[in-house]
Amino acid sequence: MPDFWRNSGYHLLTRNSSGRVVVTDDFLRAYYLRPEIHPVEESCDAEHRLHAALMHDPRRAVPVADVEALRDADARDNYRILLRFRDRLIGAESLEACYAGLFHAGNVDVPPLFIEQLAHVILRNILDGCEEPLRLRAAELFFREQKASVKDGQILLADLETVEMHAAGGVYGSLGKLIVEAQGSLGRVELDVLDRDNAALYWQRDSRHDTLLGFNHGRAAIDAYCRVIEAWVQHFTGARVSVASLARIEEPRWAWHIGLDAESSAILNDLWNGVEVEHGRMLRVLALFRMEFANAADMRADIAGQAVVLALSSNPADVVRMKPQNLLVNLPLARRS
Repeated sequence: MPDFWRNSGYHLLTRNSSGRVVVTDDFLRAYYLRPEIHPVEESCDAEHRLHAALMHDPRRAVPVADVEALRDADARDNYRILLRFRDRLIGAESLEACYAGLFHAGNVDVPPLFIEQLAHVILRNILDGCEEPLRLRAAELFFREQKASVKDGQILLADLETVEMHAAGGVYGSLGKLIVEAQGSLGRVELDVLDRDNAALYWQRDSRHDTLLGFNHGRAAIDAYCRVIEAWVQHFTGARVSVASLARIEEPRWAWHIGLDAESSAILNDLWNGVEVEHGRMLRVLALFRMEFANAADMRADIAGQAVVLALSSNPADVVRMKPQNLLVNLPLARRS
């Protein structure tokens, strides 16, 4: 079976006995090699010394004075941010524990880029051994923003960074056409639409992010996305859930809901509270889901056995920014003793 997501950093990590990934010195060194941290020719001697010391001993304590000694203000800020994140990684028993701890603390002080990278490498661990490339492409929604296009009732999702990169011109795939608005002008982007019959394309192109997902109810990509949600929830919480795509919400007053992005959270909250949602805003809801727990005892007692409604939406710029942490912090789990 081909390897995938080689740029996630997964191969720099180790697994503990619980199947979770644990930080290593080489994983930390990869952060020190980022362009925001790696010294350049004009960097001061203090910056070169600090970087060399961290490459030698990635976990070394760094006195405040060592950072303040850096001549460049941007370098000082970058080191403060990275070292704070590094200390979180070192202090957690696993990357999963670090990720969950970011949100349970109630004060997220880590840049979104680092949060997305954590989700990326954790999902690489969760999906290790996966033989379904469509599921891997669907999992990219957890850590890469998507550009949504709805044409003739067909919902297509394309990688936002790829769309923006190609909007000014370039070479594209041969199948599927997506009209997007980028940088103030219309750009025509042709990308391959990944489906069951051509899913094997992903093995050679996983790092190119140049495939589209058809995201309508009943499509294979929606089913693949459901399986990733199930795996994510079980990996973090131990609760087994089943997730299925919905054409519409049948219950006028459902028991619980989780927005998979900020837009969905706001729309579902308004609907549940009886607030009329403007039609154009409702059109941003791209997908609805029903989640059921295999064991009702895993849920809060007051709603045990009832389904949870999920939604995924695009924002006014037609961008999908999934917040996978919502599946952890907003899940109606029973309180553990």
